[in-house]
Amino acid sequence: MEIKSFKQIKFTELLVYIVLFIYLIFTLFPLLMSFLNSVKTEGEIMNSIISLPSKLQFKNYITAFQKINFLRSLWNTLVVTSIGVSGIVLFGSMAGYKLSRNSGKLSSLIFGLFVMSMLIPFHSIMITLTSISKNLRIQGSTVGLGLIYIGLGVPMAIFLYHGFTKSIPREIEEAAIIDGCGELQLFFKVIFPLLRPISATVMILNTLWIWNDFLLPLLMLVDSDHYTLLLSTNMLFGRYNNDWSSILAALILAMLPVVIIYLLLQKNIVKGVADGAIKG
Repeated sequence: MEIKSFKQIKFTELLVYIVLFIYLIFTLFPLLMSFLNSVKTEGEIMNSIISLPSKLQFKNYITAFQKINFLRSLWNTLVVTSIGVSGIVLFGSMAGYKLSRNSGKLSSLIFGLFVMSMLIPFHSIMITLTSISKNLRIQGSTVGLGLIYIGLGVPMAIFLYHGFTKSIPREIEEAAIIDGCGELQLFFKVIFPLLRPISATVMILNTLWIWNDFLLPLLMLVDSDHYTLLLSTNMLFGRYNNDWSSILAALILAMLPVVIIYLLLQKNIVKGVADGAIKG
C-alpha cells in the first residue's frame, strides 16, 4: 500500500508540472511572438507572423523609441504611478487601520460604503469623472491623473488593510500608548512597519494596474507632452495603415521597466505576497 501511495504522489506531481508547463507555453507564447515580430521588417510580418526573422531588425526599437518619445513618456508614467501608488498605500493603510480598530456602527457603515464602491463599474462613472476633473481643473495633468487613481484605488486598499490589521495584537498598541506615543506616532512608527507584507501586495497590484491602464489616461490626458507609455504607443496606430514593427517594439519597451523592477525586487515581492496571504 505504501508503494502505491508513493507512486500516486509522484504521478500527481508529474501531472501538476505538465499542466504548469502547458500554462507557461500559453503565457509566454504571445510575448515571444511579440518580440520576434518586433525585430522583423513590415513585409515579413505581413507574410507570416510565426516565422523567424531573416535578419534581426533592432532599428525598429530605435524608431519606436523616437516616435513615442520614450524618455518623456516613461517619466510621465513614473510620475502618475508613483503618485497613485503612494497615495493608495498612505490613505488606504490609515483608513483601513482606523476602521478596523473602531467597531462602532459608523465605522461599519463607512467600511461598507467603501466595499460597495468596488462593485461599481468604471464605465458607469467615467463621464461624470471627466466632468468633475474639468471643473477641478486637473484634466490634462499627470499629477491630476495620479490623484484620480488614488480615489479609484483606495477602496480595495482599505478592504485589504482592514482585514490584515485584525491580525495585529492590540497589546502592541497599548504598550506604545503607555510609552507615550501619540496617534500619528503610533501608526507610523509601530503599526505601519507591521503592515509591510500587505503594503507590498497593495503596491504590486496597483503598480501593475496603473502602469498598464489605457482607458483613464485616454480620457484625462489631452496634451501629447503628458502622455503615458501606452497612450504614446497608441499614436502609432494609423487610420489606414499600422506600422506593426514599431508598435510591437514600443510595447516591448513599455513593458521592460516593470519587468526589470520585478526582477530586481523578486524576492521581496514574493515574500510580501506570501506573508500578506498568510497573515491577511
